[in-house]
Amino acid sequence: MGLMVCIKEPTYPDIDRHSKLPPDIVKRTPETDLYPPILHSDAYEPPVPLGPGVNTSGAEDSPFILPDGKTLYFVFTPDVRVPVEKQLLDSVTGVWISYKIDNTWTDAERVWLQSPGKLSLDGAVAIQDTEMWFASAREGYTGVNMFIAYFVDGKWANWTYCGDRLMKEIKIGEVHIHGDDLYFHSACPGTHGGYDIWLTTRSGNNWSDPINIAAVNTPETDGWPYISSDGKELWFTRFYQGSPAIFRSVKTGNEWGPPELILSQFAGEPSLDDAGNIYFVHHF
Repeated sequence: MGLMVCIKEPTYPDIDRHSKLPPDIVKRTPETDLYPPILHSDAYEPPVPLGPGVNTSGAEDSPFILPDGKTLYFVFTPDVRVPVEKQLLDSVTGVWISYKIDNTWTDAERVWLQSPGKLSLDGAVAIQDTEMWFASAREGYTGVNMFIAYFVDGKWANWTYCGDRLMKEIKIGEVHIHGDDLYFHSACPGTHGGYDIWLTTRSGNNWSDPINIAAVNTPETDGWPYISSDGKELWFTRFYQGSPAIFRSVKTGNEWGPPELILSQFAGEPSLDDAGNIYFVHHF
């Protein structure tokens, strides 16, 4: 036997995000919402806000619901008026998780995607099994890049930069991973205008040349894609009558059908569970 070592587990601060909420902001309720989301499909009940375990007087954004409908990831920042460079230092801006127990969402907990003592702003989570993709502005990198983390021993770890092929050559934006298919939005050459939704496919460590999903793209901004677990529905955000709206395209064979408007008026970034419930952002 020779020398041995026991690596100390990283220690993260125990943070109460409510303590960071500014006293002069009150969250709007459906009763005081001047521009409530408009539902355009009779397949759904009218939208309702999630409970206080998730929503606060701060800003909740970028939801991602797991297929079981009981685990919700989202981005939180206490005060959108604060410059990004100061949000980086507030210890609460980032990814949070809440669990649905007996139809109630638990008080959210912080999801750490950076080592203690190092700075990062993380968000735009997309998860498949034990693989998480997320956007991050962090030490050692220029601008916002996509990273991949893995669920190991009950926590997300081993985060890794997704690589220059995706970030600098293909120029991916926010993503959704489905099998080895990576759907993303981008304003890279070949777009119809603004962001378009694209597809690249993984083979080992390689990624194919991107394919424009022309059936859903327009001269408007089309982005923030979500693919249903069965791979047959593509949900995304497009501006409609001056504000974000949610559209759905259904695949028949190998072809995506004409997008259908589902929710409008400041509604965006859809994520669905396997029961078909839609989780989305509504703020203005």
